[in-house]
Amino acid sequence: MPSRQKPMRYGHTEGHTDVFFDDTGSCIVTCGSDGDVRIWENLDDDDPKSINVGEKAFSCALKGGKLVTAVSNNTVQMHTFPEGDPDGILTRFTAHANHVTFSPDGTRVAAGSSDFMIKVVEVTDSSKQKTFRGHDAPVLSLSFDPKDVYLASASCDGSVRVWNLADQTCTTSWLLLQKCNDVINAKSICRLAWQPGTGKLLAVPVDKVVELFRRETWDNQFKLSDASITQPLNVVVWSPCEQFLAAASVDGNIVVWNVETQQCIERMKHEKKYSICGLAWHPKHRQIAYTDTEGNLGLLENIGAAEKPNDKVGAAVAKDYNDLFDGDDDDYLNGDMVEPPSSPKTGDNEDDADDLVQPPGHVRRAVIDDDDDNSLDIGLIKASSGLLEKEDDGDDQTGGFSALPPSSTQQPLYDGPMPTPKQKPFQSGSTPVHLMHRFMVWNSVGIIRCYNDEQDNAIDIEFHDTSVHHATHLPNSLSHTMADLSTEAILLACESTEELASKLHCIHFGSWDANKEWTVDMPKDEEIEAICLGQGWAACATTALLVRVFTVGGVQKEIFSLPGPVVSMAGHGEQLMVVYHRGTGFDGDQCLGVQLMELGMKKRQILHGDPLSLTRKSYLVWVGFSAEGTPCYVDSEGIVRMLNRGLGNTWIPVCNTREHCKGKYDHYWVVGIHENPQQLRCIPCKGARFPPTLPRPAVAILPFKLPYCQVATEKGQMEEQYWRSVLFHSHVDYLSKNGYEFDENAKNQAVKEQQELLMKLFALSCKLEREFRCVELADLMTPSVVNLAIKYSSRSRRLNLAQRLGEVAVEKASGLAAAAAAQEDEEEEEDFRQRPNAGYSSSATNWGQLPGRNVQQDQEVEDAEEADACEEAEETPEVQQEKEPNHFSKGVASAEVTTPKPALVASSSRGRVNPFKVSSSKKDPVVPSANILDNMTKYSKKTSLSGSRAVNKQNPPVIKPLTPKPKTKQALAASFFQPRTPATNPAEKTVEEREEKAENESQETKVTAQENTENRRPKTGFQMWLEENRANILTDNPDLNEAEVIKEGMSRFRMLTSEERMVWTEKARGGRVSDSAEDKKRKRPTAEEDEVKKSQEQKSEDTNVSKKSKPLDASTNNRLSAFAFKQS
Repeated sequence: MPSRQKPMRYGHTEGHTDVFFDDTGSCIVTCGSDGDVRIWENLDDDDPKSINVGEKAFSCALKGGKLVTAVSNNTVQMHTFPEGDPDGILTRFTAHANHVTFSPDGTRVAAGSSDFMIKVVEVTDSSKQKTFRGHDAPVLSLSFDPKDVYLASASCDGSVRVWNLADQTCTTSWLLLQKCNDVINAKSICRLAWQPGTGKLLAVPVDKVVELFRRETWDNQFKLSDASITQPLNVVVWSPCEQFLAAASVDGNIVVWNVETQQCIERMKHEKKYSICGLAWHPKHRQIAYTDTEGNLGLLENIGAAEKPNDKVGAAVAKDYNDLFDGDDDDYLNGDMVEPPSSPKTGDNEDDADDLVQPPGHVRRAVIDDDDDNSLDIGLIKASSGLLEKEDDGDDQTGGFSALPPSSTQQPLYDGPMPTPKQKPFQSGSTPVHLMHRFMVWNSVGIIRCYNDEQDNAIDIEFHDTSVHHATHLPNSLSHTMADLSTEAILLACESTEELASKLHCIHFGSWDANKEWTVDMPKDEEIEAICLGQGWAACATTALLVRVFTVGGVQKEIFSLPGPVVSMAGHGEQLMVVYHRGTGFDGDQCLGVQLMELGMKKRQILHGDPLSLTRKSYLVWVGFSAEGTPCYVDSEGIVRMLNRGLGNTWIPVCNTREHCKGKYDHYWVVGIHENPQQLRCIPCKGARFPPTLPRPAVAILPFKLPYCQVATEKGQMEEQYWRSVLFHSHVDYLSKNGYEFDENAKNQAVKEQQELLMKLFALSCKLEREFRCVELADLMTPSVVNLAIKYSSRSRRLNLAQRLGEVAVEKASGLAAAAAAQEDEEEEEDFRQRPNAGYSSSATNWGQLPGRNVQQDQEVEDAEEADACEEAEETPEVQQEKEPNHFSKGVASAEVTTPKPALVASSSRGRVNPFKVSSSKKDPVVPSANILDNMTKYSKKTSLSGSRAVNKQNPPVIKPLTPKPKTKQALAASFFQPRTPATNPAEKTVEEREEKAENESQETKVTAQENTENRRPKTGFQMWLEENRANILTDNPDLNEAEVIKEGMSRFRMLTSEERMVWTEKARGGRVSDSAEDKKRKRPTAEEDEVKKSQEQKSEDTNVSKKSKPLDASTNNRLSAFAFKQS
């Protein structure tokens, strides 16, 4: 197997970094210019133990449980390992020490300093030390002779010396290096090394070669070099087997030679060509750990594995036992292949081995020792030789080979996926418990820190909003390890001891009485593993697989069992979320389940132990709720997922924090999630998974991004924005359903934003001639925006698309009618006339009136309606027309409908007619309407259902699907969809639509008898004045279109005196058909009251004039295009 270079990871801050393995090779130890010594279990360890030894650590060494460091205060210190407890100062210099190293037996330490001196100190008695003088510049490096006779040193004076330890004399000296005045100016730090074991050779890195000097004779034996080395070598190190020598250069090259053959067997280049200043060979495996001057840590594996040395033993074994394997397995004996990574290791899961057996007949292949690919398993040799007797239970031999019978068959063993160790319980927003200074919780309410050192054992609570509560300092006499924080309480928990049970401690600072604290002891042998707080309640999960719920005042409430060990839990309001182990995961995957419950008045379970989705080979790192109450969680791969209540309570990824990390080992530590505004609040951690308590970490805000395809394109970007808006505003429906308050304006703004995105997508699809896609988009639109889409498609000459959109509009209307009718059956009917402002109109309305209006007049008179609030309806002389309540400010006009109102009433239950048939009676083109979406917020507050959708294309029902309304309004809406007249045959309707004139006459005659007089609206004074003065206006301004004529008429009408306008109003009232029913409802005002009313109307007009929108000069098509998308 060829060597493998693992990606480097962040280890320390920028500066000189040293590295070595411990005596057994179980961990990697590094020190750096940040003053920390870090202990790594492996290269992927994201939580290394850290020991602070000073401001800067220049070098360190480890032997026999003693850690020695050279630090910036000119001392050489000693600590216990791995505890990290200080164990005294070995020696001092007048300048800082540059290198320290242990003697082979670990009894002495040698240190070389920038004050030109070398000291050798006894570990057990620091008073016994020897000083070596002779260098004329700072000492660069030292190396003990394995036989403990000599000490080699290199210095900035250019010399390499060998000292006799016994008499402290210089045995020999070579002038090999370039001279310099300080370590920082040296081209190489010249880390020399003796050959282990015999100490036969001394290796010295000299410029671009390694020179080897023979012991005793001190002559230059030979040199090792390679063409890949173009810069000076910094450090050399021998392999424990004495066979290989590795060297690293200042430009990031690592070269490994076989010393016997003097051939280069490995070459490696640093990822970024940084200077490598630390090398360490694993004491057992063929691994090299290395560090660079930027503080990064790397690892090389399988060094020299590609070599095939002449192993006589291996060849003999292969020859003798060829009959044990088939032909394909020969390479296993030669070391070409190794055991698959998924193979079980010795002692793993021995109890479960009976259930993990391969199918009969599958021959287990030979296992090559991981430590040396060229060696064979001794158990195999003994077994085949009859030296190892078969044990009673052969199936339990999961760690190696069972004894082989004389035949060529072998006991089958399990070689499938291996179980994943179960994740331990944790508190979201906390850092590891073993730290002396740690965060117990960091959430949207505040921060709880724990200090557990020699000076203090205490807890500090800090609130983000000090109006909630002031900062608090608590003693931690019970050694609390878990905490949670809400706006009304602090919850703490501790583990049990020999004397005390596990305790749950609550500080209810929101209580109005004097006793604010309470404590509960858990039953014997029951440990608290996770805690959380909600609104008015607290909960804890224990090792007995129980969740215990308490009131915030201390009353015990519900208890329920969990199906597996708890991992974490979170609370928000009435919601409780518990994550636990559903079972055993395999191949690095966790097998987690989640329960979501509501603990309010109506207690119910939302998620019933559903599997929790995690990224492959990841684990859970954070679980909680957004500030608005939506469950969320984060896994170790940085994927943030949120509950999508609108899709059957499924989980959707909303952010990948790894995309925002600069380095491979950088992470973001999540502290809070907000849906409005959309913010992921987290703390960036360089080279770690969690932040330190000091200095205070800065919170960063990351954006959300759903993982939709092709988000670089305009279509993909708008699709992602639309669905993200839908997802992040779905909490409003949940809040309204559960009786919480929510921001109506924010909801309206979200609906407007979503509909704008849909319209832009619609326009883009039209541009790309994707008409089927356009209809699919229309299914997501509100009826008012469907109307706009119909207009856009008709203006774009896509009549087939417009016709299909009309069918979509009819389906939406019929669906709403059915839903409203079903709702009406369940509720009492209410008199809506008592609620004139229930969302349908802000002006006086005839409740029995069915809406129906002419498109052209709707467009022409809209501005007049806004400017003249006292005018209830307008009717032009050309077409009999009656106005409905104005549902769309700056109306959303569809195609022209010239059918009189009686025809509208008759056909209201028969479906939709052709919206694009233009009547021959039309004189002027349709006046451009204002942008519907500019006023979406305004009209979204109005009626949910209104008017006849079947024929009246002008004003379709406005539906606000995402904003909750009182149920009584739905009953009112249903009444508008009830048939007013018997339905006609659809075929007859089609014929009538094609013959408009005949239809108008027949429908008028047919409906006159059924017509309710309340559906009639009188002409207003302005309309009568306009009829008589239209000719004068056109004479003065012959180029005006109909809309501009009305605007000019409005202007002139306002210039009349109050008395003159009163005359026209009286004419309009005098000319109406009197109705006895109306006379009973309305009293005719006296002249005096009338004058006051006209004065108020005049004020209302003057007020509304300033609010009148600008004249609509641009064409409808241009403005729609400008809204939908920018023309390139």
